Amino acid sequence: MHLPEDPETPPQINIVPMIDVVFAVLAFFILSSLFLTRNEGLPVTLPGAETAEGQAQQQVVVTLNSAGEIFVGEKAVADDQLVEAIQTLGTLTDGGLVVIRADQSVSHGRVVAVMDRLRSLPGVQLAIATEGSQP
Repeated sequence: MHLPEDPETPPQINIVPMIDVVFAVLAFFILSSLFLTRNEGLPVTLPGAETAEGQAQQQVVVTLNSAGEIFVGEKAVADDQLVEAIQTLGTLTDGGLVVIRADQSVSHGRVVAVMDRLRSLPGVQLAIATEGSQP
């Protein structure tokens, strides 16, 4: 019995599925990098510091704008309601970090007054946000 010979087709590599996978991975990294950016809240002009360091632990951001108004996150609060506003967030545990983002035009006395109120929280650590030095 004689079987017909199949014409030999040269082997081919189909790269379309590989391109689909590469684009899916690329889209994943682009979208995940968008969620890694930090939104620090309200725009203020921070003073510069050559020894500025990033903070990795859980933190609450308190912002003082150029008019001296206090914001916890993006919510405006009065001076006497600052501690209560931070406690109602529930994200600050003992030893938590409160970052003070004060505009450089705010007086030193105003920043110290806010820091004094924040020190009444149990185990709180305070930090002042600055801009890193520009090379």
